[in-house]
Amino acid sequence: MKTILVSIWLLLSGAVAHLALGQAANTQRADTLSSNENVFSAADFYEVVLEHHPIVRQAALLSQEARQEVRQARGAFDPKLFSTYDRKEFGKTLYYDKWLSGLSIPVLPGGIDVKMTYDRNGGQYLNPEERVPSSGLAAVGVSVPIGQGLLIDARRNALRQAEQAINLAEADRLKLINKTLFDAAKTYWDWYQTYQQFRLIRQGYQLADTRFLGIRQRALLGDAAPIDTTEALITVQDRLLQVQQAEVDWQNARLRLTAFLWRSDERGTSLPVDLPPLVIPQTNPLMAINEDQFQNLLSRAAEQHPELLKLRAKREQLVIEERFRRSLLQPQINLSANLLSRTPSANEGYDWASYYAFRAENHKIGVDFTFPLFLRKERGKLRQVQLKSQQLALERQQTGRDIVNGVQAAWNELKALEGQLTLQRQTVTNQQALLQAEQQKFDMGESSLFLINSRETKLIDLQVKQAELQSKYQKAVANLWYAAGTNTRALD
Repeated sequence: MKTILVSIWLLLSGAVAHLALGQAANTQRADTLSSNENVFSAADFYEVVLEHHPIVRQAALLSQEARQEVRQARGAFDPKLFSTYDRKEFGKTLYYDKWLSGLSIPVLPGGIDVKMTYDRNGGQYLNPEERVPSSGLAAVGVSVPIGQGLLIDARRNALRQAEQAINLAEADRLKLINKTLFDAAKTYWDWYQTYQQFRLIRQGYQLADTRFLGIRQRALLGDAAPIDTTEALITVQDRLLQVQQAEVDWQNARLRLTAFLWRSDERGTSLPVDLPPLVIPQTNPLMAINEDQFQNLLSRAAEQHPELLKLRAKREQLVIEERFRRSLLQPQINLSANLLSRTPSANEGYDWASYYAFRAENHKIGVDFTFPLFLRKERGKLRQVQLKSQQLALERQQTGRDIVNGVQAAWNELKALEGQLTLQRQTVTNQQALLQAEQQKFDMGESSLFLINSRETKLIDLQVKQAELQSKYQKAVANLWYAAGTNTRALD
């Protein structure tokens, strides 16, 4: 009777264990993942992010926007057509009838304006100086600044500032892309870590379940104590809970990864993409950085970091602004000279092709002179620009030092993790040897199931820790590239 009760108890224990196995049916798809080898590598992931992510595409618009600023600034040098018509008639008397039209052409290198005009005026009460021949009067002339505005003026200052803004926008673009890729890299290696954790715990669960079935069979044959079946079942149930939690963590990390996955339709609109269910991260993540690569990154960071590029562009803008402000300390002297068309004979039109249509004896000249006596506004603005330049120089010194220190700190963290990974691999190897020896002792009847489970649990914990260190190492690689301000496309 006692033997029959023990057999019934063992069969019920097996039913409970396999019921738990049925509750973990979702975990079995990990076998499919491993067999299909649908690997989504980090390199492929970064390429998708670089090509389709909305923030990366938004970053590309920064440079385009800056180029449109340059285009607007160049608009100050566009030729302009102008025309003015003014007429007064009162009591059947034509007081005046004035029409002025022409073309103004700014010349970029020297701030010179070339102007061609045509006047046709008439009327009983017209100002004498505005009287022209009945056929009108044409003029060709130039306006030349010989003091303030000769070397640089407001128009050229705005244009050169806008040209430097392109470099500023390009630095912002690189910074935004690098930040997006850095966040994407951290998310990818979180996904890798949770997948490895799920895979290792699931393997431990399968081993515990297989061991439970074997011990139950031995107990039914009387070759093992029935209480060993209970202990094996407890281990199965405990690891099943861990598998379920690890799967939740893996799926949540997968969801975070999909936030970086987009595609573009034929109209260029970004559309979200879901990660296929039978996809796993790459299994060989380790990418070593040697000393030469680190020195190259360090020197590149000291010269080409986006933050330094931004400060360099701002410095160039301030140099241009200071030059312009210095020019405002000069007197404003503008010379204008115009050749007037020769007065035609009665009933004759203009002979525009004739050299003698414009002669030196028919001309207009003018001089405009302006000079503030105290120059307080100009000197104050110049000093303000100079102070900004000093502040920017100090900021650049501090930023350069912070960047170098940041790269060095990232390198130190990387080397420390490299040493920890080496030690962790040795620890895992030693624990595997210890578990194998314990299993041999158990087969010879010199050990217990408790020790087997303890050794195996310790091995799983060490393997999970190794996967965590590998994930941290790859994040540290990403951090090193990001700290150096380099495009993290090479993170694979």
